[in-house]
Amino acid sequence: MSRDAGITQSRRFLWLYALAVAGGAVSYVPFLTLLLPLRASDMASAGTIDLLAYAAFAGAIAASCANIGFGWLSDVTRRRKPWIVAGMLSSSLLLLCVPLAQDRTQLLIAIVAWQLAVNMMLAPLAAWAGDVVPDNQKGFLGGLLAFAPTLGALSGAFVTIPGLAGPDLRLGLVAGLVVVMVLPVVVFGRPRAMPHLMADKPASPHGHRRAARDMVARMWLARLLVQIAEATMFAYLLVWISGIEPDFGDSDTARIFALVLGLSVPLALLAGRWSDIRSRPILPLVLGSGIGSIGLAIMALSGGLAGALFGYVVFGLSTSVFLALHSSQTLRFLPKPARRGRDLGFFNLTNTVPSLIMPWLTLAMVPVFGFSGLFWVLAGLAALATLLLATRLRGENAA
Repeated sequence: MSRDAGITQSRRFLWLYALAVAGGAVSYVPFLTLLLPLRASDMASAGTIDLLAYAAFAGAIAASCANIGFGWLSDVTRRRKPWIVAGMLSSSLLLLCVPLAQDRTQLLIAIVAWQLAVNMMLAPLAAWAGDVVPDNQKGFLGGLLAFAPTLGALSGAFVTIPGLAGPDLRLGLVAGLVVVMVLPVVVFGRPRAMPHLMADKPASPHGHRRAARDMVARMWLARLLVQIAEATMFAYLLVWISGIEPDFGDSDTARIFALVLGLSVPLALLAGRWSDIRSRPILPLVLGSGIGSIGLAIMALSGGLAGALFGYVVFGLSTSVFLALHSSQTLRFLPKPARRGRDLGFFNLTNTVPSLIMPWLTLAMVPVFGFSGLFWVLAGLAALATLLLATRLRGENAA
C-alpha cells in the first residue's frame, strides 16, 4: 500500500494548479502556432518557412536546456514559487518585446530568450506537483492536466478573433492571460505540506533499485514514442486529409482538433479517477498507447474521409489521455525528490525532441511509401510504447 494512503491534497490547490499549467500552455501555444508564423510571414515573406524552421530548432534547443537547468536550480534552492513568478513575468515581458525585432536575427534572439524565460516558469511548476500531490491523487491530477492543451488552443482562437486586437496587442493579450491563470496558485494555492514526498525512499536491494531505474527509462521512452506520433499528426493531418478530400480545409481541421481536445478532458478525468481508486497507474497508459496504435492502423488502412477521421479521433482521444496521465504518473516513479525538477527536465526532452525527429521521419517515409507507410511506422512506435509499459503491469501496485 502507498505511504500516502488516506492523505490528500486540497481540491483548491489541485484546480488552481491545473489552471496554472493551462496558463503555461497559453504562454506558448498561440504564439508558436499562430502569432509567430504571422510575424515571420510579415518579416520574411518568401523566406517564412526557413525562418520558422530556424526558430523551431533554436527554440527547441533553448527550451530543452532551460527546462533542465531551471528545474535543477529550483531543486538546489528548494523553492519553486519564486522561479515560477520570475519566469511568468520575464516571459510575459519578452513576449511584449517581440514586435521590437527588426530582422531575422533579432527575432531569433527574442525567441530564444523567451523560451528560456518560459521554461523558468514551466520547469519548477511541473516539479511542484511532485512535492505536494500524493500518489493517490496523481490520476485525478492527470485528468485535470488534460485541460491545458484545450485552453491553449482556445486562447489562440480567442486572441485572433477578427477585430479584437491588432498583431502587437494580441501578444499583450496572451501575456495577460498567462498572468491571470498562473498567479492564483502562487498566491492562493497554499498546498498542504507533504513531507513524505520530499523524503528519499527507504533503501532497497540492488535489484529493486535497478527495477525502479528500468521503470523510469520505460516511462521516458514510451512517452517519446507516443509524442513522435502526436507531433507528426499535428503537423501533417491537414496535408494528409486534403489529399483524400480536397475540399477539407484548415477550418475543418481546427474543428476536428477542437473536438478531440474537448472530449479528451472528461475521458482523462474519468480514467485518472479510476486509476486512483483502483491503484492502477500504469493500466490507463497501456490502454491509451495501445488504442492509439489501433487508431493509426485504421488511418493507414483508410481510403476515404470517414475512415480517416474515425481513425484520427480514436488516435487523438487515446493519446491525449495517455499524455495527460503520463505527466502526473511520472512523478511517482522519479527516485530522488531532491533532484525532481532536474529529472523532469530530462523527461521534458520527450516534448521537444519529437519536433526534431518528426520532419526527417516524414521525409524518409512519405515520398516512398505514402502517408499509409508513415502511419504504419507510427503505429509500430505506439505499439512499442504499449509493450514497454504492459510488461510492468504486475508490479504497478508496488510502485
